[in-house]
Amino acid sequence: MYLPRIRELREDHDLIQEDVGKVLHLKQPHYARYETGKRDFPAEYIVKLAMFYDVSTDYIFNLTDDPKPYKRNKK
Repeated sequence: MYLPRIRELREDHDLIQEDVGKVLHLKQPHYARYETGKRDFPAEYIVKLAMFYDVSTDYIFNLTDDPKPYKRNKK
C-alpha cells in the first residue's frame, strides 16, 4: 500500500530514507520498499512513524487533513 503522506512527512522534515529507516530499525533498501509501495507497511511501523512525526495515524492514512495527534494514553 503506497501512502503518499509517508514520503511527504519525510521530505517535510528534511530526512532521507536512511534516516527514517533507522527509526524503524531497517536498512534503507528495505524501508524504500515500504515507501514505494512494493511492500505493505506493518501497522506497528505506521504507529511508530505517527509518534516520530507527532501526527495522527488518520493523517498518515489520509483520512483527515489535520495532522494533530490524538491525546495518547499514558502507560
